[in-house]
Amino acid sequence: MANLTAVILAAGKGTRMKSKLPKVLHKVGGHPMLEHVMDAAEAAGCRNNVVVIGHGADLVRELVGNRAQIALQAEQLGTGHAVLQAADTLRDFTGTVMILCGDTPLLEAEELRKFYEAHVKSGASATVMSAMMEDPFGYGRILRDEKGDVAGIVEEKDAAPEQKKIKEINTGNYCVEAPLLFEVLKTLGNDNAQGEYYLTDVLAKLRGMGKKVGGVVTADSEMIMGVNSRRQLAVAESVMNRRILERLMDEGVTIMDPASTFIEKSVKIEPDTVIYPFTWLQGETAIGEDSEIGPNVRMKNVKTEKGCRVQFAYVCDCEVKKGAEPRPFVQYSPAFVLENE
Repeated sequence: MANLTAVILAAGKGTRMKSKLPKVLHKVGGHPMLEHVMDAAEAAGCRNNVVVIGHGADLVRELVGNRAQIALQAEQLGTGHAVLQAADTLRDFTGTVMILCGDTPLLEAEELRKFYEAHVKSGASATVMSAMMEDPFGYGRILRDEKGDVAGIVEEKDAAPEQKKIKEINTGNYCVEAPLLFEVLKTLGNDNAQGEYYLTDVLAKLRGMGKKVGGVVTADSEMIMGVNSRRQLAVAESVMNRRILERLMDEGVTIMDPASTFIEKSVKIEPDTVIYPFTWLQGETAIGEDSEIGPNVRMKNVKTEKGCRVQFAYVCDCEVKKGAEPRPFVQYSPAFVLENE
């Protein structure tokens, strides 16, 4: 999809996190939130992506590396202002810009791919991804016209009492055609409750120009969850861990007690392995088939061959040979090779 690129917003400080670490670098499933979003965008077909950075710019730039281009938002003046910082980088780009938030680690590539395809099929100049929420407090509400097209988005602080009853909310994910996107962004004002340049105002501007604005409702409201606090971070961690465990079980791994098992996204486990309670698998750990791991095991960056049994141990940066059974209640140091005794 050479005509699809992503602009990922990652400039916010995340005041409610109460951390010296930029919000998007906090980890979910063992990896920074921003990394999850970049993974999803790339897997969905986005190319030559741009990450907009601001607070903790050096740390975020280090994480991004050469995976995406960088645009700096030196002063945080709203989401519209943030996307506008990518204008120079994408000045020669013609196609669809998918705008994503760097603090939504539960986004999945397949949903983004469907979103893009629906946008293209509709012929809209812009499409917003929405979701239905029983409790929509805090989210921007989707306003639709009699045809079902999106007439606009009103933020919580600017919404009238009747508008606050609307359950369809803005997820903060958009597909917008370029270069039209950047032409409209340059015309935005900041006459609102927060004195910011809202990206949502682009949709109203496009409507005023006679352009079609569409809306695609995602069936998975968990996926679009943004993380703004440590409490929300814990919720996102729980959701991601559940999804990882469900995927592994579907692939033939037995997990005795999902409630006490924690497995990071990068871990690989072959079929017919049994994971016992109170097990935590991290990093680039790879478990061979027919193994038994746990109970009470923590493994990080460990490769085990077929038929290994590890229980009551902390194993880090090690290799466990076929059929080996490390002694319990022992911490194995890095580069140690455990043989079958």
